[in-house]
Amino acid sequence: MTPSDLDRLIQFLAKLPGLGPRSARRAALHLLKKRESLMLPLAEALNATAASVRPCPVCGNLDTVEPCAICTDPKRDASVICVVEDVADLWALERGGAYKGRYHVLGGTLSALDGIGPDQLAIAGLVTRAAGGVKEIILATGATVDGQTTSHYIADRLAQLPVSVTRLAHGVPVGGELDYLDDGTLATAMKARRPV
Repeated sequence: MTPSDLDRLIQFLAKLPGLGPRSARRAALHLLKKRESLMLPLAEALNATAASVRPCPVCGNLDTVEPCAICTDPKRDASVICVVEDVADLWALERGGAYKGRYHVLGGTLSALDGIGPDQLAIAGLVTRAAGGVKEIILATGATVDGQTTSHYIADRLAQLPVSVTRLAHGVPVGGELDYLDDGTLATAMKARRPV
């Protein structure tokens, strides 16, 4: 490896989430020390993944088959669609194992500051899917200003369709102590209270 190759590797590693320049240098050194057992298999895995993994044309999930395994799973409830901002959110919900419907990945949120409008997101595809016999759309966008704006926009777009639009609950997390929660979370939890 020439120094420029090493610098290039460090620059690419530094672009990964959670890695700055110092962490990228440490990761590069670790990869070089474990060249045969880690670096070369990692390079092969990256090449194979880049060649085979594609976004699902139906929901936007990442998979090696089209449509993805979730969209083609007959055990999933096709009448319920959970709308998420990103594939990472889909994976988080799947990890929990509580949801057994289908998904729709928007590809982000509406953001006037970043110049992201409805045309840059997969909202039109969601409206088309909702018109095809779907009973419920669950809006699982973040509790941020952009996430809330996106949810309201989608709810407005779906208002004319015979579909129930729901939102994930917000508030006190399981195992959370009130003393450690922020004011916004406490206020939302108080407004969303329900009978025991």
